[in-house]
Amino acid sequence: GLWLAGGYAYFFAPPGSAAGGGGVTAHDALGDDVTVEKWLATHPAGDRKLVEGLKGDATYLIVTPDKKIETYALNAVCTHLGCVVPWNAAQQKFICPCHGSQYDSTGKVVRGPAPLSLALAHVNGDSGKVVLSTWTETDFRTGLAPWWK
Repeated sequence: GLWLAGGYAYFFAPPGSAAGGGGVTAHDALGDDVTVEKWLATHPAGDRKLVEGLKGDATYLIVTPDKKIETYALNAVCTHLGCVVPWNAAQQKFICPCHGSQYDSTGKVVRGPAPLSLALAHVNGDSGKVVLSTWTETDFRTGLAPWWK
């Protein structure tokens, strides 16, 4: 299973994309920096919408029930064959349109063929901007080391 991580070598950040502290500022669909204030003003509790995140990958920001941006974000790339996985609000899970893989609300794989959960990223909004950084700690969903290292 860990060999699959080798296929994701393109995830490394391009030069010049890093923000302070080793993170990358998230960008919206227009390429603008995502700010905490603006995001929360336009996205309701429970919302999961895409931003451009680490290595330019489509990444979900999650708005918590108490209207804060969750401290983790989810890489939207399916771990099966790389399709972008949309959030299905009605079913409260991510469902891949390519081969039917499913992930729960935290991005944990619950139905194959995807072999692994969606990759995590840390979210920090202390500067006012949403900054994403690589998740290197244990995956809280599985108790395992991250496969995306």
